[in-house]
Amino acid sequence: MKQTYSLRQKLRQFLVVLIPILVTQVTLSLMTFFDTMMSGHASPEDLAGAAIGSSIWIPVQTGLSGILMGITPILAQLIGAGRKDKVGYHVLQALWLALGVSVLVILAGSFTVTPLLNSMNLEPKVHHVALYFLTAISTGTIPLFGYIVIRSFFDSLGQTRISMLVMLISLPLNVGAGYILIFGRLGFPRLGGIGSGIATAFTYWCIFLIAAGIAHKMRPFSEYGIFRKFHGISLSKWKELLRIGVPMGFAIFFETAVFAAVTLLMSRYDTLTIAAHQAANNFASTLYMIPLSICMALTILVGYETGASRLKDARQYARLGIGIAIGLSLATAVILMLVREQVSGLYSDKPEVIFLTTHFLVYAIFFQISDAIATPIQGVLRGYKDVNPAFWITLLAYWIIGLPLGHALSVWTDLGPYGYWIGLISGLAVAAILLLQRLVLIQRRKDKSMQANPI
Repeated sequence: MKQTYSLRQKLRQFLVVLIPILVTQVTLSLMTFFDTMMSGHASPEDLAGAAIGSSIWIPVQTGLSGILMGITPILAQLIGAGRKDKVGYHVLQALWLALGVSVLVILAGSFTVTPLLNSMNLEPKVHHVALYFLTAISTGTIPLFGYIVIRSFFDSLGQTRISMLVMLISLPLNVGAGYILIFGRLGFPRLGGIGSGIATAFTYWCIFLIAAGIAHKMRPFSEYGIFRKFHGISLSKWKELLRIGVPMGFAIFFETAVFAAVTLLMSRYDTLTIAAHQAANNFASTLYMIPLSICMALTILVGYETGASRLKDARQYARLGIGIAIGLSLATAVILMLVREQVSGLYSDKPEVIFLTTHFLVYAIFFQISDAIATPIQGVLRGYKDVNPAFWITLLAYWIIGLPLGHALSVWTDLGPYGYWIGLISGLAVAAILLLQRLVLIQRRKDKSMQANPI
């Protein structure tokens, strides 16, 4: 990355950072999309079982990944301040932390998954698929979290295209393995939704090994010598990483876990409704990759400019990114409204599932606008290392407002399962408003601080 002087230069650098991130995130989402789609064509029970398993796994994965991604603003500010000699050491400490977190997740899952599934009123086959989906995917926990750290290292250097290339290589591996295992091709048994969990874990190992090889051998990453010098665990560095990462991780966890909670609460509905909800939620998650990618790009760029004490440039990047996110969300909302029936047909060939999915997608459209505001703002705040308010805002918006409202609408009105989506839309709108207020406040504070302490 380099210093920019005009809006045109900023737009160019923003796109250079953003586009590979977007391709990376869409590729990640496509893995889930293809796994969900293929599971749906295996049977509604396989789709519902994979949906339940994913609803338990995804909040854990994204929340803890968010904690590890706390290394991104730290590295971006170090690079912006010209302290490149500190980068490799911080990355290695983050990898140690990733290993520790992975072990804790595997141990916790071994004690909690079975009782959790037993407490749900699931059909026997759905229960079986969910249990062994989670068992399979847990074998990829260590490489996944290790990859998150290495990817954050790549991205903080502005080398987001490397992360993109790794994911583009891994997509056909994931889809091919999923197809073989879900449908039982090439002599393998037909595993249905369980096969998607095995394929995902296999892919996690592939991307970690590829990324680690690049970090060790390829310039400019090899110059930082991450794997050339051994450093033991530093609890003080872990504390620094966790101080930034924990609020980030919990903010992401609160957002993703509320969708998982809705899926679990929907277990009281029939299998077709669960399957349709999961299909619509999966497609909405794919569209969410646009504001999420902008969020990640803004964390890198705002962190870089803030580290260099160029607050005006950081503010310009923030406005640019949020404006682009809003424009793209309006475009995707219009497109989704026009083709929602065709989208529903991708997930199932059963008319009942297609009908229900089409209705769920109408509500998914309204997610786009609020996401376009709330998610990029979180990226800006992370670039400023201002992460604690987003933690409280997401807790309030999703768990105190959104989920209770959705449950009330589902139980006490004729909206049924659609009531949960209305509650989530309401919570997301509240989060967007409160995060925007926080961004305005933090920018004013930093401007005053700069005026009081000029360089």
